[in-house]
Amino acid sequence: MPTTTIRLDDDLKERISAAADLAGKTAHAFIVDAIARTVDQVEAEEELHRIAEKRWAKLLVTGNSVPWDDAKKYLAARGRGERPVKPTARKLEHRWADDAD
Repeated sequence: MPTTTIRLDDDLKERISAAADLAGKTAHAFIVDAIARTVDQVEAEEELHRIAEKRWAKLLVTGNSVPWDDAKKYLAARGRGERPVKPTARKLEHRWADDAD
């Protein structure tokens, strides 16, 4: 396994050591876990952005979307443990604020 060297200021090094002790880990294991969690988070965020871009592109092509009120009701019911029917996407009439004269 290759080795990577990082430079830490004294304060951060002490904080890592204290946090590692609290977590019951060595400083090395604590740092490796922190890096792995950060990499996982960045990868998950990138995947979320990829999905959002794909859905946005589909919305622009089809013009179909689920109204926010329908989506909000669906999500609230799911949060309560219910199994509601998914709202149906449909073409929405959209008035931009600039158009409201």
